[in-house]
Amino acid sequence: MKYIRKTDKSIDQATADLEVAVVNHNFGVLHIHDIQQTLQGKGVDLQEQCRVLEVCNPNQAKKVLDADMSMNMALPCRISVYSDKGQNYIGMILPGAMLGMLSDSDTLTEVAREVEEQSIKMIDDAI
Repeated sequence: MKYIRKTDKSIDQATADLEVAVVNHNFGVLHIHDIQQTLQGKGVDLQEQCRVLEVCNPNQAKKVLDADMSMNMALPCRISVYSDKGQNYIGMILPGAMLGMLSDSDTLTEVAREVEEQSIKMIDDAI
């Protein structure tokens, strides 16, 4: 259900390298949520770092939406760079597993497989 890889890089470096990997695989970064910073701005102290990158390949997104417009709730894909107990990670929920729980469409299964393969490569390139 999840794909998580440990990295020896800092959160900043892993995030920067992931951004490059995303572009190299013909996806784009739509937004980066800094969860730690957001919570601290609301008076909540989170010790661990967590950045969530919203990534998208427009052509794949269109295929998903053409097959089932309600799948907009599963877009864009999210890849996280985070710390946990002194170790840093890059991970995501597997698109195939997530869409498989939401739909039995053959089209969506194929798109999810393609996006999952590319997303795994992005993470592996960034570690």
